[in-house]
Amino acid sequence: MTESEAFAAIALATVACDGVLGKDEAHALRRQLEYRTPYKDRSESEMAMLFDQLLKRLREQGSRQLIKDALPQLKESQKETALAVAVQLVHADRTVTTEEQTFLNELAQSVDLPQGKAQAVMDAIMALNHDSLAS
Repeated sequence: MTESEAFAAIALATVACDGVLGKDEAHALRRQLEYRTPYKDRSESEMAMLFDQLLKRLREQGSRQLIKDALPQLKESQKETALAVAVQLVHADRTVTTEEQTFLNELAQSVDLPQGKAQAVMDAIMALNHDSLAS
């Protein structure tokens, strides 16, 4: 698995972690990757092929194994960004389920960032998505 496949794998596993790939989540996944290197330079068919391969692995091995295979391919800064993207993706449909929160907690432990860094990333993205003006 390459770095770009690994990064996309973590994003895909995130949106599929609750067993439902909703329209909002699929759209958010596309938005999160489409402006990033190297995805921004790939054609629609190349991106479709990438996700077809990753979806096949996800179905065959499950999200935990996909994450386990992906993380060693990423540098520390890439893991940090992958975690931030995962938290953002979980908030895409404006509802965080128990399964999604459990997935994020497990991912935060698995990324092996310096002490407190993973929690700080999660807290920052959650604060960004908090609808603090809702009545």
